[in-house]
Amino acid sequence: MGIRLPTWVWIGAVALSCVAGMVNVVGFLGFEHQAVSHMTGSTSQLGMALAQGDWRAVGHLWGLLIAFSLGAMLSGLLIQDSALQLGRRYGVALALESALLLAAIPLFKQQQIWGALSAAMACGLQNAMATTFSGAVIRTSHLSGMFTDLGIGLGHLLRGLPLQVRRLTLSGLIISGFLAGGVMGAWLFLRWQYDALLAPALLTGATGLVYVLYQQWVRWRY
Repeated sequence: MGIRLPTWVWIGAVALSCVAGMVNVVGFLGFEHQAVSHMTGSTSQLGMALAQGDWRAVGHLWGLLIAFSLGAMLSGLLIQDSALQLGRRYGVALALESALLLAAIPLFKQQQIWGALSAAMACGLQNAMATTFSGAVIRTSHLSGMFTDLGIGLGHLLRGLPLQVRRLTLSGLIISGFLAGGVMGAWLFLRWQYDALLAPALLTGATGLVYVLYQQWVRWRY
């Protein structure tokens, strides 16, 4: 990557990966034991449910896939581009994500699948909001791409090719943020149960507020 990543990209990517890690752990530890931040495993489970004729699971899993996609669609409506750029409505998107996570709490407590659907929609919204910046692929709700980038970088290093340090550093930070979020999410769930989602909801709301303030500071400065 030839362009230096702005500070807000680094902070935002790590904060949002931490959020996704927390939300996903709550989904796993909840009554459905279902991942909500990425859809690869859910699609595989859907295939198994279809083969086994488990129509209740089929309905739930289709719902998760649709909810995640609707969240991404909402992000597309709000931001209207796949590349990160200061000035777009990320603050609004983060506020909506925070609201979806807050809405999931009482639904989870009532053991309704709508809690998982609300959380999955929040993750889809978040993941579509952060996609690329200066050639770096940024995915904050799942890690397959990040581990792939790390592997490619190591392969280039062994071949003596130029190492894309910033891209690999970003991947490492997103992985670390997701892992830290998982640890925090599990710790909070053991103590607060579904109220653990208050933490990622507040974090997304706070990140959105910081983004808006940073945007206003940049406008004032220039």
